[in-house]
Amino acid sequence: MSLQLRHSNGVYSVKRTTRPAFLAQNASRVKTKACAKSALKPVKSECTAFAPATVANLGPGFDWLGCAVEGEGDTVVAKVVPDKKGIFIESIEGDGGRLSLDPAKNCIGVAATETLKLIGEVDCGISLKLHKGLPLGSGMGSSAASAAAAAWAVNGLFGSPVSKELLINAGLESEASVSGYHADNIGPSLLGGFILIKKCKRGSPVELMSLPFSKDNLYFVLVNPKFEAPTAKMRAALKPTVPMASLVNNCQQGGALVAGILTGNVPLIGEALDSDVVVEPARAPLIPGMMLVKAAAKAAGAYGCTISGAGPTAVAIVDDVKVGERVSRAMCDAFRAGGLEVNTAKIVRLNTDGAKFV
Repeated sequence: MSLQLRHSNGVYSVKRTTRPAFLAQNASRVKTKACAKSALKPVKSECTAFAPATVANLGPGFDWLGCAVEGEGDTVVAKVVPDKKGIFIESIEGDGGRLSLDPAKNCIGVAATETLKLIGEVDCGISLKLHKGLPLGSGMGSSAASAAAAAWAVNGLFGSPVSKELLINAGLESEASVSGYHADNIGPSLLGGFILIKKCKRGSPVELMSLPFSKDNLYFVLVNPKFEAPTAKMRAALKPTVPMASLVNNCQQGGALVAGILTGNVPLIGEALDSDVVVEPARAPLIPGMMLVKAAAKAAGAYGCTISGAGPTAVAIVDDVKVGERVSRAMCDAFRAGGLEVNTAKIVRLNTDGAKFV
């Protein structure tokens, strides 16, 4: 079973078909002695890929909007293992020994396995090395960055026969194993830029839209405190129903957020991002000092501030680096006032490349 990509009116739709997996021109197939099926032969012995951090939700865009940001991310090295089959995790750095080396219990192993399903039969095994550049449970798409880097690295071993859009399905299965079936992190980590998730439901084609942003004056102030907010716990805090007035507000602000992105209006992006009345109120009390941080960021000149992903990282929007520096200091002070030390504080731009070979 393979996947087919359709592109219409800016919407990427990925659906299952019975056609063979997409193959690049420089990929070659060989016949295995064990059976008559053709197997794809790697075009290189080693491939390294990097995938960036992401900011998901962006306030009212819960589960349907996210973006990639410059700076830190995760790196995966994929190596061919001759005369073996399957995925092996050789080592993991930067996780403090907390992540499993079992490929079935680690997002890079799941992503790599799903990528091979998209590629088709191959004539070798693959070993993986992961370097975690992102903290676990940070709200910056840590698991998605690992999955995206693994999928892109494994794909690269065989000449990149599968498109990034199709690889989102491999990333989705990986994300489902650790944080839920949602594409607002894996989409932008693979593709880069702002990604709107038009449709993401098991059993249906995944539909994504890339939202172009042409200006160069958008900066994200990201402050990550020394505190973990597991996605499963933060999702469990959400109410199953919301008042009609809250729904209307978030629809209005979600529309304004998209309008701000498409028109390059940074103040509008910040104001809309700041206006979630459904998810943020439920999660903020679980992050010590979060509301202090939000108020401090705006008082220091940010257009808006909210929780990045499931948290605990806070993200503020500015259009000037100097303002960003002032906002960053204010946010750090507010987290400390709330009882948390700060792990990292950065001012970054939008990443438009997504996963890349390094």
